[in-house]
Amino acid sequence: MDKSRDHELVLRCRRGDRQALGELIKEYERPIYNAAFRILGNPDDAADVTQTVFMKVFERIDQYNPEYKFFSWIYRIAINESINQRNRSKDLQSYEDEHAAVGSDPEDSIDAQKLSDIIQAGLMELQEDYRVVVVLRHFSEMSYHDISGILSIPEKTVKSRLYSARQLMKARLTGQGVM
Repeated sequence: MDKSRDHELVLRCRRGDRQALGELIKEYERPIYNAAFRILGNPDDAADVTQTVFMKVFERIDQYNPEYKFFSWIYRIAINESINQRNRSKDLQSYEDEHAAVGSDPEDSIDAQKLSDIIQAGLMELQEDYRVVVVLRHFSEMSYHDISGILSIPEKTVKSRLYSARQLMKARLTGQGVM
């Protein structure tokens, strides 16, 4: 969604237009859920975080500064909520990847699911700072600049964390015979 469209919807939300909020939810629900899922590794927790994010967006819409991208603001809320949720739930539950592999060969689907499970397990073992940058860069496909803005850290720090996270993931995948 472009910045001007987001700005228009935010203005309408500030006037109490619930339809505008619905449009924002429709636009950002899936990316927020995916980011939360990759951080938490649990679909139920990710759904709870997603719902909480949109409640907070509606409650705090007056605090949004239109000089910045809306998605940076909402992602910041989502990352913080995900981290808070992770801190609240100490025991890690098993998860299911929501994306079933599409293929004509059932063995390919099973292999793709195994790889997805290994990657998700590797993500869950990463330090939180590393996991967040990996999720934002590789699963939410954000630029270094946008990640820097969301996390309020310099771009060099984003790049450094991403490099370290990739090295750790590579070692894990190599250790499991994937690479």
